[in-house]
Amino acid sequence: MLTPDYPIRTERLLLRPLDAATDVDAVHAYQSREDVCRYIPYSPRSRDEVAGRLADPQRTRSTLDEAGQAIALAVVRRDTGELVGDVMLMWHSAEHRAGEIGYVLNPEHEGHGYVTEACRALLALAFDGLDLHRVVGRVDARNEKSAAVLRRLGMRQEAVLVENEWFKGEWTTELDFAILAAEWRAGQAQASA
Repeated sequence: MLTPDYPIRTERLLLRPLDAATDVDAVHAYQSREDVCRYIPYSPRSRDEVAGRLADPQRTRSTLDEAGQAIALAVVRRDTGELVGDVMLMWHSAEHRAGEIGYVLNPEHEGHGYVTEACRALLALAFDGLDLHRVVGRVDARNEKSAAVLRRLGMRQEAVLVENEWFKGEWTTELDFAILAAEWRAGQAQASA
């Protein structure tokens, strides 16, 4: 079980549950964009679709009670209070202590390391809060920026799944990355030394 104390604070960011009352416009600003949705499962969403998803408590949960659940958190700049994206931690298996991270950022805020910083906090939740053994990240092979985020987090590329999925009208290749709890902790120890 994972019950974080929100907001989660990083050097420049706050991570908190998405809020149906206040976040619709900010989330719609990037989830409605074709360039943002190119490599992620959903197509551009209307404002009403975003509002409906944010109103669904299963999609905006703030705790993980059992495997199969996910938390999606708003990524908010501490200096301006602006929501710049969202990140997700999925708990896949209690038996195998496995999870996955995902993320999406408003392109207007690219190039500042916000996704990497937010995902470091997610990995801390996964390994220190949920006691996972292994966390994966999966990206479209054409999405070089997203693959670079996973590498910066210390995740190793483990697989290239060539044309493994019919996705948005074409065969796509997936890159799979992973990091183990022991690797995460060793990296954290090096960073603080």
